Amino acid sequence: MGQMANILVKDDSNPLVEFTLIPVTNSRPKWRAAVTGVPIEGQITVELLQNTRLADGNYRRVFKLSVPELETLGTAGTSAGYVAPQKVAFITPITVTMVVNQRATVASCANALKLLLGLLGGAYSTTGGGTLNGTSAADAVKSNTTGPITRFMVYGEDAT
Repeated sequence: MGQMANILVKDDSNPLVEFTLIPVTNSRPKWRAAVTGVPIEGQITVELLQNTRLADGNYRRVFKLSVPELETLGTAGTSAGYVAPQKVAFITPITVTMVVNQRATVASCANALKLLLGLLGGAYSTTGGGTLNGTSAADAVKSNTTGPITRFMVYGEDAT
């Protein structure tokens, strides 16, 4: 892999919070957020886990996003002003696997990825769906007004 650069990504807060994911290692490409005051295990991470040529000549590419949820016990603090440090309550990992046919072109791979992004972005049966941006995307997903793929991923609902 070539020179790794920072990645900027926004969450679903209102207003949006932008995270800068900085390169951690190039041997197996990994980026980590660097939010001040948050422990390393509580930082968002992105990893490119696999880019392997399979026996049939195709390629398997695996990408993983890990989003830790932090909690602070005793947020009111003590009379002396002590508040316990944040700890990781749980981590939500998302793994995407793509098997690329050996005959695939850049355009065919890009088209498949664009379709996936549209589905994850809330595509539904109305023209123009799947192009939600910023807080509107997060609000639509949380209020269960998006398409069947996002409802399934967030709520576990069947696409019926």
